[in-house]
Amino acid sequence: MPVSVNLDSLLDKAYESSSLQEILDAPVAALAGVSESDAEALKSAFNVKTVADLGKNKYFKAAVALYELSQTGAK
Repeated sequence: MPVSVNLDSLLDKAYESSSLQEILDAPVAALAGVSESDAEALKSAFNVKTVADLGKNKYFKAAVALYELSQTGAK
């Protein structure tokens, strides 16, 4: 079943009409609010070069998991 999602608010204007794979392969600066200097810092600190790299980075995944757990009322 095809799924359609509007990701425009999450992306830099240049990537709004891109496919999901193109977005995943894009530099982190393709995300709205991530500057080129932010992207360079992520590359330097965590070797994150693409949106996919950011999504699969173990530190970012751990932070998201911990945050989500906190929203359940867990202590």
